[in-house]
Amino acid sequence: MTLKLCVLTPNKTVWDSEVKEIVLSTNSGQIGILPNHAPIATAVDIGILRIRLNDQWLTMALMGGFARIGNNDITVLVNDAEKGSDIDAQEAQQTLEIVEANLKKAEGKRQIIEANLALRRARTRVEALNTV
Repeated sequence: MTLKLCVLTPNKTVWDSEVKEIVLSTNSGQIGILPNHAPIATAVDIGILRIRLNDQWLTMALMGGFARIGNNDITVLVNDAEKGSDIDAQEAQQTLEIVEANLKKAEGKRQIIEANLALRRARTRVEALNTV
């Protein structure tokens, strides 16, 4: 038995196919979803989506949004998403270093909040490269 997974951003469909299992980062922690999971709607955190296709695991960096699970159908609506295999490792590491430096220079509440958010996004992209 499989699940139908669809990952959508405002600009494109990032994933639309059958999967065996997923592990989704939510605002209250990670949840594993197998076929016949109870119906839920949940907020999606900035984090990694792990997708199992038979014996192979893939990763995707998600940048926050919502997910709806029901009847073996999963729809994930996020601000942005990127497959781990599509991320340029050198660019992601450089971005992380720049964002870390910007956080150190941040002044004022707003700049600190924005810099921390950018840091979470950059770390998630690097993690998507290194996670299986």
